[in-house]
Amino acid sequence: MSAEATNPASPGPVINTVPRRKARPRIDLRRLGRAALLGPTARDRLPDAIGHVAEAHRAHYPDADLEPLRHAWVLAESSHRGQMRKSGEPYITHPLAVTLILAELGAETTTLTASLLHDTVEDTEVTLDQVGEEFGAEVRYLVDGVTKLEKVDYGAAAEPETFRKMLVATGSDVRVMSIKLADRLHNMRTLGVMRPEKQARIAKVTRDVLIPLAERLGVQALKTELEDLVFAILHPEEYDHTRELIVDNSSRADDPLAEVTDEVRTVLRDAGIQAEVLIRPRHFVSVHRVARKRGRLRGADFGRLLVLVNEDADCYGVLGELHTCLKPVVSEFKDFIAVPKFNLYQSLHTAVAHTDGQVVEVLIRTHQMHKVAEAGVIALGNPYAPPSEEQQAANDGERADPTRPGWLSRLLDWQEGAPDPDTFWSTLREDLAQDREITVFRPDGGTLGLPDGATCVDAAYEQYGEDAHACIGARVNGRLATLSTVLKDGDTVQLLMGQDPASEPSREWLEHAHTPAARIAIQRWIAAHPGSDDGEGAAVNEGAQSVRSAPPVSEDTPGSPNTGDAPATPVVDQPGATVRLAGCCTPVPPDEVTGFSVRGGVVTVHRVECSAVAHMKGVGRAEVGVRWGDTTECRVTLVAESFGRPHLLADLTEAIALEGAEIVSATVEPPTQQRVRHTYTLQLPDAAHLLTLMRAMRNVPGVYDVSRAQHHNAPAF
Repeated sequence: MSAEATNPASPGPVINTVPRRKARPRIDLRRLGRAALLGPTARDRLPDAIGHVAEAHRAHYPDADLEPLRHAWVLAESSHRGQMRKSGEPYITHPLAVTLILAELGAETTTLTASLLHDTVEDTEVTLDQVGEEFGAEVRYLVDGVTKLEKVDYGAAAEPETFRKMLVATGSDVRVMSIKLADRLHNMRTLGVMRPEKQARIAKVTRDVLIPLAERLGVQALKTELEDLVFAILHPEEYDHTRELIVDNSSRADDPLAEVTDEVRTVLRDAGIQAEVLIRPRHFVSVHRVARKRGRLRGADFGRLLVLVNEDADCYGVLGELHTCLKPVVSEFKDFIAVPKFNLYQSLHTAVAHTDGQVVEVLIRTHQMHKVAEAGVIALGNPYAPPSEEQQAANDGERADPTRPGWLSRLLDWQEGAPDPDTFWSTLREDLAQDREITVFRPDGGTLGLPDGATCVDAAYEQYGEDAHACIGARVNGRLATLSTVLKDGDTVQLLMGQDPASEPSREWLEHAHTPAARIAIQRWIAAHPGSDDGEGAAVNEGAQSVRSAPPVSEDTPGSPNTGDAPATPVVDQPGATVRLAGCCTPVPPDEVTGFSVRGGVVTVHRVECSAVAHMKGVGRAEVGVRWGDTTECRVTLVAESFGRPHLLADLTEAIALEGAEIVSATVEPPTQQRVRHTYTLQLPDAAHLLTLMRAMRNVPGVYDVSRAQHHNAPAF
């Protein structure tokens, strides 16, 4: 029996007393607290007792078989008979009210049946086996899951392993958590006669764990009311102040929301778009947040416009008409239809300016999107049943496995990978504390949903799982970026992956990992490799020192191929001229080249794309035809850019040697933000192998670019 249940009529937070100019467009759960007493509990009044539930259920499922509900009512009522809530009311009013909440949200018959029975196994003589025999395996599983959740301490002193087992048990069927959330909502509504200290304790647990869970499951109707109830208990003065603001605004004669609503209706009617336009008042916590952000509130701050249409395409039609006929605030536009949130939410968000300068936010969605936005996973129905055509149309790809939707599916992956229960629990609490999500794009057009403040490390593990151990860097919006780079909403992220299957993550990545997927994967690897020495920078520097300590090779111009045993020889169309290969672009066969006459009868040979060529032409130098002779050997300077990792230099020099090239000299600059620049002067036995050599160097894990050296010293004329 729930110790948190008290008298619904007792003094406590009253959320539904504020007069409203317009009816709420969303499911109004605030009135359901008063519906807990649905009439006498005698068997002869059975239809009256569950009539509200049946009516609400048939609104969503007109052809539903009500016999399981009637049967569950008979068992629940008889089992709880004689049990009373703390206020002295019949205990059966609690499971009945919880079931009504779920019925209003569109829960299917099996969930409602389990909801009526959810306290029987814990508080009465009814056994799980009896539930299974009379109602089937699904109802038995749901009742068992809710019973286990009742025993979990969600507070700061929670036993991590116990919580993990209980939460994982619900992850296999999201309906367990749906019943738990509705159960908590009804208990919060009826918390008024509890001692203040107990009210505060229950409210804090609701705030820290259950409200974030409701958010992640997309059940906004439950989440927003739970937020208001917690707000009233934990911050009564601020709650009262916010309530006064709402009451004062409701009594004003002028209402910019109503005026814009009329304008929008006119615009859409003239455009021939069938739409329902409603004012959606903000709930108490939302008003409080806006007040803290903006200071003095104006009429448009107390609500938003909600436009409901029939088809997805109509959403964009509405958007086009609003942006054409009204003054849009472009910076406020977001498309959560093309890119749904992780909790199934879909809508277009925009804003238009009122004539007095106030900004009115507008939400545009279909009726089905609105149902899912309010009820989240509850609106998905039975996850084991084949999806209806309507559900298939609303499916955004998040529910690959219908029994493990979205966030809960990932939660099961986290707990399987966590090295210990404490890591799982602490990581989960950090994730639940995140209240804002960003969307980043992959180069292939896919998206990744990440918490605000996420980095490239998080993106790597979100996309690749533990294969992200091989990530060597990233490009953000086309530019190279370190893995510690913080991502912003709308960024495009290309993750650069190495090919080495034995790649190791850096322990420093933990400092930049914010998602459970990233933190747990890295911690799991560290736990499995306690003696591993991660020293990216040290390994690179040691390797660089060993290369630099080689006997120096004298060159006239660093990187210039005009010295060596058998340099490539160009032939110029100027008899008797001395040929010099330009050090600025280091041409080698088969580069397309050109020459210029300079002082002393010398012809300098450049690659045609060299920046010096344009300069030479600009100052009037005579251009000379040049072609390559028969010599195949050449010397060339290449620059390799890489991310630091252990053994990188050994792998790179091995790749060079396998291509038959000889390292004449090499330098490696100290790492900068995990990036390293290597410069190699190489002797090639055949100039035709240059492109193959460069490709082999690029294929070394950690190397992201190899290019010909470009020296910017002034050319010798």
